[in-house]
Amino acid sequence: MTATPAEPTVRVGPEVAPGGRLLGIGLTLGSMVAGQGGAALAVLLFPRVGAEGVVTLRLILASAMLLAISRPGLRGRTRRDWLLVALFAVVLAAMNSLFYQSIARIPLAAAVTVEVLGPLALSMLIARRAVNWLCALLAAAGVVLLGRSGFGHLDPVGVAFALGAAVMWASYIVLSSRVGRRFAGTQGLALAMAGAAVLSLPLGIARGGAGLLVPQTVGLAVGVAALSSALPYALEMLALRRIPTALFAVMMSLLPALSAAVGLVVLGQAVTALDSVAIGLVVVASGAAARLSAVPARRTPVPIEP
Repeated sequence: MTATPAEPTVRVGPEVAPGGRLLGIGLTLGSMVAGQGGAALAVLLFPRVGAEGVVTLRLILASAMLLAISRPGLRGRTRRDWLLVALFAVVLAAMNSLFYQSIARIPLAAAVTVEVLGPLALSMLIARRAVNWLCALLAAAGVVLLGRSGFGHLDPVGVAFALGAAVMWASYIVLSSRVGRRFAGTQGLALAMAGAAVLSLPLGIARGGAGLLVPQTVGLAVGVAALSSALPYALEMLALRRIPTALFAVMMSLLPALSAAVGLVVLGQAVTALDSVAIGLVVVASGAAARLSAVPARRTPVPIEP
């Protein structure tokens, strides 16, 4: 996940800034590459402080960046506002922890492919069309094929963690949309990220110990936080001013394929022809579902996955 994604934008219709579509596409691709690069860098940090330690460092540093940028106000908030932020913090902590535990056990491409099932299921619920069930069957076929592909016998615990991250990703999309309606800009996300950092701290300290304070480790963790949070959010904000959200969602469905490329180049995780077919099925299913859920026939705002 994935990396912690940015607060999703909710729009209906094609209202975007005129011109710059190619630039918007490039910015979206840049945000995706940055996010997957952050995930690959996190894998390289696991031997130093474990998945739990990386999650803690990433959330602390990312929340510090977001708090410095958004400077959220604490006064005048209702009890419901704080309950939503608290729930959002739990989801953020769980989503990051589950995803990092997954990529510590199975290849990055496999983890992302399974995790994408969360937004896919959510888009099915939004669209409520029979054709979306065909997308689900196509994605399911891809995941089954993935388990029989060149990745070998995937660690079932790693797959379970990826499925848990998928559930949290779908929950993140729903909660981010609701929090975004109550807090300006990224203020709600910044507060929730800080809460998630606090929640992750006990496990991070227990696993990483003094290693969390090693300057080289902290420096690498800054890279993880920047690539997985700050940079993707900035690029996505700029991109969504230039391209329709439907196109943005379809492009995001390419994440499994992109993660396979990053896993191969950065981590040396080979991808066979059968792996590519399995990932391709999920990419096609996710892209089709995202496009269908963005059709404005029902005039229902669709939260776009980061």
